[in-house]
Amino acid sequence: MTRYREICADIARRVSVGELPPGAELPAVRDLAGTWGTTASTASHAQRCLAEAGVIVLAARRRARVAADGELAARRFLHGERVFTLAGSDDPALDVVARQLGDRLVRVAGDGSFAGLRAVRQGRADGAAIHLLHHTGSYNAPFARGLLRGLDPHLIHLWRREQGLIVPPGNPAGIGGVADLVARRVVTRRPGTGTRVLLDRLLLAADHDPDELRGPEVGSHLDVALAVATGSVDVGLGVRSAAADLDLDFIPLAWEEYEIVLGGAALDAAAPLVGALRTPALRSAVTDLGGYDTTASGEVTALSEAAGEACPVWG
Repeated sequence: MTRYREICADIARRVSVGELPPGAELPAVRDLAGTWGTTASTASHAQRCLAEAGVIVLAARRRARVAADGELAARRFLHGERVFTLAGSDDPALDVVARQLGDRLVRVAGDGSFAGLRAVRQGRADGAAIHLLHHTGSYNAPFARGLLRGLDPHLIHLWRREQGLIVPPGNPAGIGGVADLVARRVVTRRPGTGTRVLLDRLLLAADHDPDELRGPEVGSHLDVALAVATGSVDVGLGVRSAAADLDLDFIPLAWEEYEIVLGGAALDAAAPLVGALRTPALRSAVTDLGGYDTTASGEVTALSEAAGEACPVWG
């Protein structure tokens, strides 16, 4: 490793663990060079490299300072080549994220929120995308605390998304809500998916037995929309973006928190993902699909094992 890269790696490591917090001053270039037994030009090159990576901020006639989002940038700098493996729930917007990250994100088997959580707990995936409403009224955090106990559970907020009933154009069956589903042919997601859990809860709230539904079970939101578009079913529950893709009508029912649960050991691998989620370009691409709110995309929260305690991290 060249000397300037050694300097970069050392400073980035200190920033990533909080030893150099946001706003902290770095030594003057000549002092940094003296510490490392190298030239001022090499030390200056290292600082420019870190500035380009977003770890520090340079200003004329002032010492370099750690950037406000320096910890996340430092983790990206140090671990940008690591692959983050993601299991869990299906969402069309994840395809946008996958294209952005390329081979740094690998989606592995894990059909639905429950299966994704099991994959993380068993060490088969770094994180799981989930959207599960707990009986306390909170999304995702109670499940992360319970199933990742002892693994330093965290949440990465992806986005809020809108779920509703997908029906043919013009809604020929006149479906107004979940109370109208029992007498219809309904395409559903498989058991263990967050969307199936949501549908069952909505039916129970409307005094209907979920087991009364008739129709096929499919694996994705696109499959739900395709079943409606082909006329093989009357209706299905899915995200707005899937309905928009096939020019189907949509009856909104709920907004939900869509997040990734992961253990603390996977945070370094997740740094490029978090960085991408915070960029205006990616947020805009997701929002353009329809039915997404990306206001808080990329927020990372550390969850203690005590219920209700959470702490934002990485700015």
